[in-house]
Amino acid sequence: MIPWLGRDDPFPPLNSALKQPNGLLAAGADLSPQRLLGAYRQGIFPWYSQDEPILWWSPDPRMVLIPAELKISRSLAKTLRNRRQEIRFDTAFEAVLHGCATRGGVAGGGTWITDAMRDAYLRLHQLGYAHCAETWIDGELAGGLYGVAIGRMFYGESMFTRARDASKVAMVHLVRRLQRQGYGMIDCQMHTAHLASLGARTIARSEFSLRLRELVDYAATPCTWDAPEPDNDVAA
Repeated sequence: MIPWLGRDDPFPPLNSALKQPNGLLAAGADLSPQRLLGAYRQGIFPWYSQDEPILWWSPDPRMVLIPAELKISRSLAKTLRNRRQEIRFDTAFEAVLHGCATRGGVAGGGTWITDAMRDAYLRLHQLGYAHCAETWIDGELAGGLYGVAIGRMFYGESMFTRARDASKVAMVHLVRRLQRQGYGMIDCQMHTAHLASLGARTIARSEFSLRLRELVDYAATPCTWDAPEPDNDVAA
């Protein structure tokens, strides 16, 4: 049995998470900004379907991307040189959420991004914690991704694409931005071949937690990323 959380209950210890399936830790609670930010600071994230209670996860091992370890294939490098593309940050957060929640153009689409989840991350965006990277082609949003930034840690949540490699292009530009600003790690949650092709790898949850504690403690002023980047010694 997994613990059921009331509104003010703390999360159980991470080592109590079930090995199968994929580190299920607890259920219940809510998606308030305070709960979500507290969860991310501990390496916990929500993931559930429309007809389920809120489920909280802490996988072991954990998929991460260290910005300096970004890999770009020859074919992706060629795509990155496409002058038709424009990269933007935080100019269309709701549209990126919608794209992630309607992959393949089918509303719902079996996605885990419920209406409650979209409302929760939109609120985090309004507070300056949730951000998106966007690939635009000929004035149309072709792909992108979103996640949460705390200190010098970025937690990737979801991505979508409507054109070849559009989500990878957004990811490359996000990683480069984060590296310039001193971010130390990007949480990719669980293994996918898509992310592995960009240099992401798995590490033990214990190592992830240790690095996480160091990175989230950096002072940061939440803000949107549609403005020019701050200097490297100032967290975004």
